[in-house]
Amino acid sequence: MLFKEKGLFRYENNPIITPADYPGALAVFNCGQTMYQGQTILLCAIDPANGGLPYIHVARSDDGIHFTFDEKPFITQSRLPHIKELDWWPIDPRVTYFPEEDVYYIMRPGNSDAGCVAFLGKTHDFVTYEDIDVIALPNNRVPCLFPEKINGMYYRLDRPYVLLNDPHNENQRGYIWISESPDLIHWGRHRILLRPWANWNIVKIGPTPPIKTKDGWLEIIHGVSGSCSGQRYSLGAVLLDLEDPTKVIGRCDEPLITPDREYEYMGKVPNVIFTCGAIADYGEDRLRVYYGAADTSIGLATGSLSEIIAMCKQK
Repeated sequence: MLFKEKGLFRYENNPIITPADYPGALAVFNCGQTMYQGQTILLCAIDPANGGLPYIHVARSDDGIHFTFDEKPFITQSRLPHIKELDWWPIDPRVTYFPEEDVYYIMRPGNSDAGCVAFLGKTHDFVTYEDIDVIALPNNRVPCLFPEKINGMYYRLDRPYVLLNDPHNENQRGYIWISESPDLIHWGRHRILLRPWANWNIVKIGPTPPIKTKDGWLEIIHGVSGSCSGQRYSLGAVLLDLEDPTKVIGRCDEPLITPDREYEYMGKVPNVIFTCGAIADYGEDRLRVYYGAADTSIGLATGSLSEIIAMCKQK
């Protein structure tokens, strides 16, 4: 152990999900996460050892620690022709429960030879899934939705990017953008919300579905740093204004958690802690983050919701 945990603390028996937990899995990728009917739901993309496409599977738990996979895949390559041709690699779902519509919206990247677009789908029960549409042009990754309308509009975070040959070119750095929509399909008023600001996230940053608190929208992000030997993915936090989420009102200068265990150092993509969301247990003042470790297994880290917010307010 080289780095002190600050804000998020690993579950002592990590990783909680490994390829051994699903027959024929080569890796278990980063998972979407939410609560449904008292259970913790993870949407895990399974990379099959036989070389086929990954499918997204539902894993359910009564205690948030021990998970059981549904037998059938939940999200597979889309059957809608205009989506299927862009959907070569179904991964990284981000789940947002929308109480006023009683629906779970799922945003995920769509990868193909045309670049990376953003997909929107939905479910009411985590048994059936419905594709809605393509909602962002390439290249765009890590799309996610706010859990309620703000001033009558839907709000979205994402990370558009330009592909260049020079990885150190500032124009290739990934910024988090924010936009709004009247109907979830037509998006506009695009704004840069956040640029990389510290060494731990200097290469690029990416969002997750925001969590509403009395102090603001808590946004757990991933940040990437680079070196001559590769990249390092860590997690941090940002606080946005409740009434105007285009305003950043706080941020952590240091990561909440950074790779520091063998299962985070070694795997399909080494040196990675990456998440597609977080779960707030408000009554317990707890934040749970189920994260992808080295693109191979799933770990759990928890922290105090109020303490993480306080860390954001220090800046």
